Amino acid sequence: MTDSNPLSVNRRDFIKTAAAGAAAFQFAQFPLFGQDAPSNQLKIAGVGLRMGFSNLKNLMGADVVAMADVDSSILSNAAETFPQARLYSTYMEMLDAEDDLDGLVVGTPDHTHAVITMEALRRGLHVYTQKPLTHSIYESRVLTEAAEKSGVIHQMGNQGRSAETIRVLKEWVDDGAIGNITEVHAWTDRPVGGNPWSTFPIVGRPMNEPAIPDTLNWDEWLGPAEYRPYHPIYHPQSWRGFYAFGTGALGDMGCHILDPAFYALDLGAPTAVEGASSHWQEDVEAETYPRASMVRYEFAARGDKPPVTINWTDGRLVPFRPKGLSNDVELPKSGAIFVGDEGVIVHGSHGAGGVRIYPDSLRKAYMPNRPEPYIPRVKGNHETDWLNGIKEGYQPSGSFSYGGPLTEFILLGVLSIRMRNQRLEWDPETLSIPNHEEANKLINPPYREGWDMGTV
Repeated sequence: MTDSNPLSVNRRDFIKTAAAGAAAFQFAQFPLFGQDAPSNQLKIAGVGLRMGFSNLKNLMGADVVAMADVDSSILSNAAETFPQARLYSTYMEMLDAEDDLDGLVVGTPDHTHAVITMEALRRGLHVYTQKPLTHSIYESRVLTEAAEKSGVIHQMGNQGRSAETIRVLKEWVDDGAIGNITEVHAWTDRPVGGNPWSTFPIVGRPMNEPAIPDTLNWDEWLGPAEYRPYHPIYHPQSWRGFYAFGTGALGDMGCHILDPAFYALDLGAPTAVEGASSHWQEDVEAETYPRASMVRYEFAARGDKPPVTINWTDGRLVPFRPKGLSNDVELPKSGAIFVGDEGVIVHGSHGAGGVRIYPDSLRKAYMPNRPEPYIPRVKGNHETDWLNGIKEGYQPSGSFSYGGPLTEFILLGVLSIRMRNQRLEWDPETLSIPNHEEANKLINPPYREGWDMGTV
């Protein structure tokens, strides 16, 4: 290529310019980047390949040119699928070396999401970050504001946001299919059921100090978290169960299961939240999330929508059946029940299991008269929606402007679990809990020396 080729001069600036023009001329009908032409493919890198690997595989029509992971064994396994990708041990090493990237996929553990994602925003990279968007409420607010200033395309990895069912649900709710909704009951069988990744340890902090594997850069894995000795209970599998690294069953699954309620009911920020758990030992409670928990969120009226209570349970605690939901209705392992004054809707998790109205008599009367679909549907999967947003100049449905407030809502519930049986009043304007000073300290926990999220 010669310097007269705009892609060789500044690929990212060219894509942004092309996308802006595309939006004005209905770009979706005349795609600039042919999926079959390698020279037109977006150049994507990935960091954190135990989770991010599946996201990279879903990026149809993109060129995965680089990958980074602090565990060389995980990196080697991913390289078998992406042999063309250049490999790095840290995300900073990769970003410094790869100056022609278009986007970054962040699939690391929760506690490093914010620092890596912010670095991508600073460099003008489009970014896809796994859910929950961040590890703390403060990080989520700062990252959301930075993303809005950055001018890049961003997406949080809550795949159900791109599903058909979440749109059907909102269309029915807005149409008044079950009347005024004042309660939602949502649940998951994790951490003791479902995916083995969610097998949480019921222990305090391990006291023994095994040798760090030769394949692992432990200091880099810790990132901004306070230093502690390596132990295999943290990596690669059970980090979600520890306060220092994960966000428990609610943080893991709430961005999927509570997303439909957040969207369909226009929830915004809650006014108060209270959590309870199965914890009973102080040394365990000081380190890890419980085997089972309950959280209650309170939301004020929103326009013509009445106040609503959102109830969450996990650890195989399934909610009681509301009136209209008979015993022969089999509930999914994870899902949500919307309770209206005329009936109920059951929504499966991850957009799976469908969306269904009960009792049967109400469903039979409503379905022939339900509204025609009017909310735009996503073409392809959640990851390709992000790619299409980059190419066509739009923010996808799970952008940080949506995923950030959703994460704040979820993480406030996570925080309440640690403040067992304490009603926490929430002020979203000041990002504070006015009635509980101890809980306030968890909104923005300090970083380890040498680490800083910064801003754009």
